[in-house]
Amino acid sequence: MTRTPWVVGVSGASGTPYARAVLNGLLDAGEPVDLVVSRAARLTLLDETGLSFRDAHWADDLATWLGREPGDVRYWAAGDLGAGPASGSYPARGMVAVPASTAAVAGIALGLSKDLLQRAADVTLKERRPLVVVPRETPYTRATLQHMLTLHDAGAVVLPASPGFYSAPKSVEQLVDFVAAKVLDVLGVPHELITRWRGELGGAR
Repeated sequence: MTRTPWVVGVSGASGTPYARAVLNGLLDAGEPVDLVVSRAARLTLLDETGLSFRDAHWADDLATWLGREPGDVRYWAAGDLGAGPASGSYPARGMVAVPASTAAVAGIALGLSKDLLQRAADVTLKERRPLVVVPRETPYTRATLQHMLTLHDAGAVVLPASPGFYSAPKSVEQLVDFVAAKVLDVLGVPHELITRWRGELGGAR
């Protein structure tokens, strides 16, 4: 059987916990993952978690970050434009850019393909595969809003990292899981990250 992974691209925006939650959600569901971590994302990961993410030791570093053995994960260096996800003939189910910096949003919208994250997203769009872009920035400039509209018109789902509060979350982790759950819902990947709204007050608690 052909391995058909979800590509997960982590850019340099603040919000690496969102990437961690999405990755763990995909792995919990038994989904294979191809991972791309941008150079800027490594700095953010170091700042937010104290973890150095190294190409030569990615499996160990990823296991530390996720708090588990990675399982079916393949890692591609951000500068490797000859990598599998850079080609439309490479089998993939779709892609998530989480978190997506405004630079990544612009690069994907304009088709710049300046690194593997942007190129893989461009391939995802041209092959009409699901693409979820999770910007984590506020407020947005007019240019970024236009770039997000361009992504929407190209078929991507723009899913800002905006957690809901109707489930009365008791921790930051639950707020993070809310956003990850929205991503997995768009991808059609089953999960148990949230209690769903049932149409009555207190029903999601």
